[in-house]
Amino acid sequence: MTYSTTASHTYEITDIEVVIRRFTADLVMIAQSSASMSEAEARSYAHDVELLAKSGYLRRVDLTLLGSGVEVKATQYTVNTSAGDLSMSRPGGLLWPRVANPHFRVVLSYTPAYDDKARAAMRDKLKVNWVPTSVDTNHWTLAPSGGRNYASNGWGMQRTDFA
Repeated sequence: MTYSTTASHTYEITDIEVVIRRFTADLVMIAQSSASMSEAEARSYAHDVELLAKSGYLRRVDLTLLGSGVEVKATQYTVNTSAGDLSMSRPGGLLWPRVANPHFRVVLSYTPAYDDKARAAMRDKLKVNWVPTSVDTNHWTLAPSGGRNYASNGWGMQRTDFA
């Protein structure tokens, strides 16, 4: 006898909210430890990430700390919409150094659904004035140094750290 099954992972808006709370905790920890931005700025970035994620427009978030123009640390969060096999980690482990002439960079990557019409519809809802960039987020000068998974039902973010 042969049996077959099909596994599908579903998620709801509340699952995205659960995961984004972990992302927000990370971002606030980074802001506090590196003193590269205020907590209010961190929460504005997190607001926009959550709004874009809930709308199905977010593919990846890249956070980079630069000191005098040189990458010091980075973290990437990649959205996983079939994250049923990921386990939920606790936020943290992101105590970033204070550096001379700090600059904190946030780069978002979008799904193909984030077209011109979607951008126009979202423009007044976002707190940050996002602008196009061609910056390289491969972090060639840094080495991967671990990461964590944040997931609720079928929606998650896989975090990769670079130092």
